[in-house]
Amino acid sequence: MTTQHILFIIFGAVTLGAALMVVTRRNVYQAALFLTLSLFGVAGLYVLLEAPLLAAVQLLTYVGGIAPLIILAVVFTQGRKHPVDSPDNHAGYNHQWWIAALAAIALCSVLVWVTLSYDWGTAPGPVSEHSIAILLSTLIAPEGFALSFAVTVVLLLVSLTGAVTITGKQ
Repeated sequence: MTTQHILFIIFGAVTLGAALMVVTRRNVYQAALFLTLSLFGVAGLYVLLEAPLLAAVQLLTYVGGIAPLIILAVVFTQGRKHPVDSPDNHAGYNHQWWIAALAAIALCSVLVWVTLSYDWGTAPGPVSEHSIAILLSTLIAPEGFALSFAVTVVLLLVSLTGAVTITGKQ
């Protein structure tokens, strides 16, 4: 086993373990921190796949930008909710958890079936020498993806402003 295989197993385990902790934690703040760890693990997988541009975008955009905004939103809105564990408050308990579990099992079954039935024997095509330049020019071109990034930034700013506004009215 090579070092790359070992690192892939480590980053994969960190990513999957952190993602599992995101959906199983009752504390929303802890779930947000595990989400950050999971996003960092994905960036490590991008590095192993020799995609440094995607790793940098993952680190800068998601780990460095979106995850702190989610954590700030959670911190700002924590005082607005009632404690889940109090005996007179049953609003935090989901009585339909079994439906979500069945849906998750069905989705995982479909994903396993598709993965096993796909022909993985084909080799990837050649990669252009100028693929990064083409990708960057596509991102910043007026008809490219720059507008979607700008809209995402505006939506994140509006959500953070809304969280601050909600917490200011206590």
